[in-house]
Amino acid sequence: MTNITANIKKLAEESPNKAAIITKSRTINYKEWNTLLCKTANWLESFSFDNKTAGFLLPNGIPFLQLFTGASMAGWTAVPYDIKWKAEELNKRIEISSPSIVITAKEYYDQIAHLHPLVLIWEDALKIISSQSTSFHIDSESNRPFYMGFTSGTTGIPKAFIRSHKSWAASFKVNQHDFKMNKQENVLIPGALIHSHFLYGAVSTLCTGGTVYLLHKFSAAQVLFFFEERPISALYTVPTMVSAILKEKRIIEKPIKIISSGAKWDETSKLKISKTFPKLSMIEFYGASELSYVTFLADEQKSGSVGKPCHGVEIEIRGKSGEKLAPNEVGKIYVRSDLIFDGYLSNDTIHTIQDKDGWATVDDMGYVGDEGYLYISGREKNMILYGAINIFPEEIEKVISLHPAVEEVAVIGLEDQYWGQIAVAIIKGKTNVLELKRLCKNHLASYKVPRKWIFTEEMPYTAGGKIARAQLKKSIERKVITH
Repeated sequence: MTNITANIKKLAEESPNKAAIITKSRTINYKEWNTLLCKTANWLESFSFDNKTAGFLLPNGIPFLQLFTGASMAGWTAVPYDIKWKAEELNKRIEISSPSIVITAKEYYDQIAHLHPLVLIWEDALKIISSQSTSFHIDSESNRPFYMGFTSGTTGIPKAFIRSHKSWAASFKVNQHDFKMNKQENVLIPGALIHSHFLYGAVSTLCTGGTVYLLHKFSAAQVLFFFEERPISALYTVPTMVSAILKEKRIIEKPIKIISSGAKWDETSKLKISKTFPKLSMIEFYGASELSYVTFLADEQKSGSVGKPCHGVEIEIRGKSGEKLAPNEVGKIYVRSDLIFDGYLSNDTIHTIQDKDGWATVDDMGYVGDEGYLYISGREKNMILYGAINIFPEEIEKVISLHPAVEEVAVIGLEDQYWGQIAVAIIKGKTNVLELKRLCKNHLASYKVPRKWIFTEEMPYTAGGKIARAQLKKSIERKVITH
């Protein structure tokens, strides 16, 4: 099986009445789901475009999943656009992705109609889709690109990344082998499907036979309602969502598997989570948009580590000259697996990040310990050059997070005439500089203690729920220059 949807017909025949997707207002079983996908695939096939790329601007919901998965079945490349993007952001991404058609809901038509020559309204398309054939022949040998997403580097300029079916099919095996997921799972997807973590969680569940519970918009109260009233067994989440759930101060007694993407959980947060979910299985993974899963930890107490390699993943640590380093030596992390994306799209050409032997890096720095666990020192692009010394912000953030009054922290490097760069800590929480300095001095070398401390009411976030470091740095630089 190469096409990720190849298993859905079999699931529909074996368990036609099993729920595939459940929302607040609608339930679709696997027979209905397979029919919807086949009709959608046939509708797309009716277009005579050489460029089989479909962009779409839709809110969270069944139509989003129907169009994305139906396009995957048809051998098309689906390009989701974010309804929160401004016109300029949307236009830039449409230019980069060059779709043949764009599909949108009626309420967003005016927002996008002037940006592409062929914009179709989903509600109108549904009428044509409903008349299509209920069967579709999948080209299961083709490994065409099926998903185009966007990531922004430190410059903030969007880059389009491309994935083929093989990479997600390999990820499904990680779900099964490492996360112990199976077709009995009832998976809650509380976040926006435009974020690949939640999109993957939903689509992987539907392609392997589980049931997806889908929220149209994140709400901690709604998540807890589903936990208490429905047979939820797994939750895809990011740390900011879990923080909101913890604030509800409820205890969930049923066994729950939490699959978390984003920032690594510190020990204090883990303790709070385990009190809310006494029967919790916590799965943390380290990965990247380009690499997919790299390492994972499942209910293991390995302080500071991001885990061992996932199923089918190889890791090497290399020095500045490309030489392979010994255990416990810090260098650049290289990864080789079938999970890696095809590459970045530029001028209609896909540029791979893999070398001739299949190895790739996103410039994260770290080391592998004697027992085979990976430890992240930090991102090369985040590294602060203080005099001639390399400082990784992540190490300082981990220490500052130990303070119980610190809700969130980000450490960035600001230009300094004498040192080159200095470490600046931005804190969300009710504490004071003296306490935080004392904490850092107890755990860190003196040169790693931040030279400036800034307190804030709110942090800026990326679409994936991570702190938007580039945006934060620009904001702090403006304040420093202004004052």
